[in-house]
Amino acid sequence: MKSESISRRNFLEKGLITTGAVAVGAAPVSAEHAIDKPVPPEKLPREVWIATTSQTDLRTENPEKMLQLMLGVLQKAIVLQPDIVCLPEVFATSSVEQKLNHSEKNKVTEMVLKRMSLFSKTNSCYSICPVYTTENGHSYNAAVVLDRQGNRIGEYRKIHLTENEIKAGLTPGPLTPPVFKTDFGIIGIQICFDMLWDDGWKALRQQGAEIIFWPSAYAGGQIVNAKAWQNKCVIVSSTRKNRAKICDIAGNVVAQTGNWDNNLICASVNLEKAFLHSWPYSRRFNDIREKYGRKIRITNYHEEEWSILESLSPNILIKDILKEFDLKTYEQHLFDSELAQNKARIAP
Repeated sequence: MKSESISRRNFLEKGLITTGAVAVGAAPVSAEHAIDKPVPPEKLPREVWIATTSQTDLRTENPEKMLQLMLGVLQKAIVLQPDIVCLPEVFATSSVEQKLNHSEKNKVTEMVLKRMSLFSKTNSCYSICPVYTTENGHSYNAAVVLDRQGNRIGEYRKIHLTENEIKAGLTPGPLTPPVFKTDFGIIGIQICFDMLWDDGWKALRQQGAEIIFWPSAYAGGQIVNAKAWQNKCVIVSSTRKNRAKICDIAGNVVAQTGNWDNNLICASVNLEKAFLHSWPYSRRFNDIREKYGRKIRITNYHEEEWSILESLSPNILIKDILKEFDLKTYEQHLFDSELAQNKARIAP
């Protein structure tokens, strides 16, 4: 599937990413009517507010009631004006008493996309909507992406289905997942069982994905954190049970659901970041601090020898800092090192 290009802000080089946090609670309220929006404080140029959800302890009689319940959960985040919201894997037909056939699930999809389109348009946010979709007689476990106007800009189809899903008639999605260009950066999606494979995640990063959303039936735990630092990418989970969370590029938890925020979190990440191998670039860190002071944050992970370089100023771009001080991102450092190794290696 191809995604449309939407450009409101300038994108930076691949590999720059995340952090920040606030959490909010949830209660079922009408989602069709947006509350009055306060004037937001000044944001960093690439500060992104993300709302994500967990269905923990939520059960209803039918998909329509589940959709209404989850819209009520999302509505609690609107005071923070999220740029994007994410729902769990095929959430509307999960944790409901009513059993549905494929035809009925298709009708649920139409209902979900219609209501979420209105939600996105009313609240000027992108939405990740996990639903069942069909095309040319094939059914997919998918996630549809809606833009701030409620328009459908693309769809990801789960690559790695379980055996039970295949027996139920679902078809695996293409091996190369699409990325979606938003006005704050490039995003990608993986779904549930995809977590156990590396191919989709790597393909998304190679295409420049800076945030990868993971709607799922289970929480994943530390695997989510690992996927974040392995791919140097913000990972956002949305789960049917247990914790949903946002992890930054070093695998640290920015925010997560829990005892007091059981079904919703809304937090900010800063995409104006670069992940570096500390050596030899740490030799320039004092020079950077001396010139830019509080406008730049350098976070060192001493045992791993990772360093995160982050801009805290709307006037400073990380790509310019990298160029000025002759620094390379972690990915570029490894790429150049492998080129040198191959050139120096003695052929058998």
